[in-house]
Amino acid sequence: MGGFVANLLRLSRVPRCDEAAGDYLSNMDDLSRFHQAQTDVWPQALAELRSGAKCSHWMWFIFPQLRGLGRSATARRFGIADLAEARAYLADPVLGGRLRQAVATLLDHRDRSAQAILGPVDAVKLCSCATLFEAAGGGAVFGELLEVFYDGRRCGLTQALLRGENV
Repeated sequence: MGGFVANLLRLSRVPRCDEAAGDYLSNMDDLSRFHQAQTDVWPQALAELRSGAKCSHWMWFIFPQLRGLGRSATARRFGIADLAEARAYLADPVLGGRLRQAVATLLDHRDRSAQAILGPVDAVKLCSCATLFEAAGGGAVFGELLEVFYDGRRCGLTQALLRGENV
């Protein structure tokens, strides 16, 4: 039982803002919640993205957004704490690779809207996710997604949280 509680506490640890932001690789252990959630779901999520029609529930851990944007327990659990954790997510070979593959797969559907592919609620989450990972240095693919599906608009709430503002 003690091991379970210790593991649960380790998984739910939220990095403090005053931790070394530049040393994002130290946050890699905190990402196990994403690995666990994606293990059985990733093939289905990718198939849905390829088909251009999301129909199951995986948005929180495939396209994570900043903690503080979502209100549900699931959104809080899979919320990214800060830019350091976003950089660690990108640097993780599995998670970063899957995120980039998911974005590239969405870009194969340029003729459709994010709302048509994901639904209106998850389309908002996608904009938040892309804004976060673009700010974390994730590369041009996130900016391209924002250009294609959101006319270049970034998520203002994500930008405000990254600036340390209360939203």
